[in-house]
Amino acid sequence: MSSFWNWYIIIIVLGLIFGSAILLYFTHNMGTGDIKEGESMGHSFDGIEELNNPLPKWWNLMFWISIIYGLGYLALYPGLGSYQGILGWSSTGQWQTEMDKAENTYGPIYEKMAATPIEELVNNDEALSMGQRLFSNNCAVCHGSNARGAQGYPNLTDNDWLYGSNPAQIKQSIMMGRSGMMPALGAALGEEGTKQVASYVRSLNGYSVDVEAASQGEQKFKMFCVACHGMEAKGNQLLGAPNLTDGIWLYGGSQKMVEQTINQGRSGKMPSHKDLLGEEKVHILATYIYNFAKTAE
Repeated sequence: MSSFWNWYIIIIVLGLIFGSAILLYFTHNMGTGDIKEGESMGHSFDGIEELNNPLPKWWNLMFWISIIYGLGYLALYPGLGSYQGILGWSSTGQWQTEMDKAENTYGPIYEKMAATPIEELVNNDEALSMGQRLFSNNCAVCHGSNARGAQGYPNLTDNDWLYGSNPAQIKQSIMMGRSGMMPALGAALGEEGTKQVASYVRSLNGYSVDVEAASQGEQKFKMFCVACHGMEAKGNQLLGAPNLTDGIWLYGGSQKMVEQTINQGRSGKMPSHKDLLGEEKVHILATYIYNFAKTAE
């Protein structure tokens, strides 16, 4: 903060406090001549007459206490420009103190749990409870509080996993994040070709579609889509390419939504939590999520 803004804030803050004190002093000591307390001041308007009724002493005292308290607070804590206060308090300092306290309290617990394989830790109720809290604070905004996801955000409670559901794969996803990209094929396929491929893909899931369109779409699928989704359209976890035969759709399985996916492509990103949480917390979080995968098997 520049010296100008530093003094600008100081002058305004102290000016308001001392200005209030001066105003309070003079209004309290303002004379009323020979008019006694409770008598008319000789002013009236709209049937309302002004009487000589000064503020009660206790009210006046409260104002002075507030002013003294304000000056004491500004001496101890930040509030006057760049002045840090006698106590040297700061919000970041308090946050760091609380974080250090939490680390000292829970650090050994995290360390112990991180040394236990996820396959064993998944049977630890305390670990699952801690994982649930980590999930609520870091993952629920996308995957939902019940982990069932939403359009464009995977459901973590079913048996459909783009990058795999074993402990190592789940931990890798959380630690490093994932970037999935379905290229736009609308320009290559054309409007009619897009509809045909969409019909074929939907037919693999038992939907009623135009048989001729699906047959033509199959040929185009083999030309443009098998590199990622495979000849049987069952996907590829190494690429994050989804299985197109299991009836589970990340962006929707209607004819319109499948056409949109093929035409415009899709781009999804799972952010890395390595730096945010650290490996020990990720280990516990992965245990909580692995419990869903284990249950869905």
